[in-house]
Parts: sequence; structure tokens; C-alpha cells
Amino acid sequence: MTPGERRAAIVSAALSVAIRKGLGATTVRDIAAEMGTSSGLIHHYFDSMDDVLAAAFDRAAGEDYEAVEQAMHAEETALGRLRAFFAVYSIADNEWAFQLWLDAWAEASRRPALRATSERLNVVWQQLLATTIKNGDFECDDPDATAWRILSMLDGLSLQVVAHRSTIARATVTEWILGYAEFELGLKPGTLADTSGTSR
Repeated sequence: MTPGERRAAIVSAALSVAIRKGLGATTVRDIAAEMGTSSGLIHHYFDSMDDVLAAAFDRAAGEDYEAVEQAMHAEETALGRLRAFFAVYSIADNEWAFQLWLDAWAEASRRPALRATSERLNVVWQQLLATTIKNGDFECDDPDATAWRILSMLDGLSLQVVAHRSTIARATVTEWILGYAEFELGLKPGTLADTSGTSR
């Protein structure tokens, strides 16, 4: 393997372990065992375990972002892009990704690299939503603040389902999130839930 390929393989192994055990419980020894190699190899390519976990989280979250962005770009209108955003940004088939976010936020105060990565990704998601709102015909005086509020509710409720599972039903979470976004944007109730005419 080239150095780049070896580094990518380490990140893949770290992500596999983190999905099973959680970011906080993943160790260098776990990653080495996953790869069938020695711990020294991981230390050769990464300065710290924090850097390994940040890279693994960055890859997982980045792939989710690309999926959402691709679905949104397939739509011709801002309303269609919003519908695609909420349709793809879902915990239905990707619960492990939300668990990684939960782990990353829990570990952020102790791991600077992981904190920096999660902060950067939070802003990227917020900007994606804010830009969509700015480019649409919505009743919104402050798209940036609105995007932060919608994302905070979306993430908070989704993580509530992942962490506690039976406290709030997934269908209820979807209903609340769409209803709140419609309220923020001056849309009629049910507008975002109606996906007729969109590519998804």
C-alpha cells in the first residue's frame, strides 16, 4: 500500500470498530486487531488516537453530507431541496451514523481534534440548510439563525431516539421536525411532508 492507502485503511478499521464499540471505547489495539497488524503501524501514521477518531468520524459524516447534498442538487426548487434534505437526513436506515455524532459530541470536550472536526461539520450542515433557505421564497428574516434552530431540533430529537429508542417514536420525531420547519419558514402545515413532484 502507498502511505495514503495505508492511512485510509487505518481510518476504515477505526470506523468499523467505532460503529461496534463507540468512539470513546475504541483503542489503538482494537484498530490494530481489526487490521491484523501491530499498534506501531497506527502510531506511525497518526500522532494520537484523537486524530484517528477525528478522521474516522470525518469520513462517516462526510459521506452522509455528500448523500444529502446530492439528493438536494437533484431538485430544481428550493422547496424541493428542503424536502430532499429532510427525507435523506433520516435515522430510518442510518442509526449508526447518529450514534457516531452522539459519541463525537460526548468525547469532544476531551479530544481537541474530534471537537474541531465536529464543529466544522456542524457549520457545513448549517450552511447547507441556510443557503437553501436564502435561495427560496420563504418567510424568514434570519436564515442563518433559522437553520441553526432547525438543525438543533432535528439533531436533538434524532439523537433522543438513538439514545433512548422507546421514549419518542420515529414517526413523531419526523412530524415534529417538519412541523417546526414549516412554522419557521412560514409554510402551510404538511408542505414539507408532501414529496410529490420531487425526485425522491
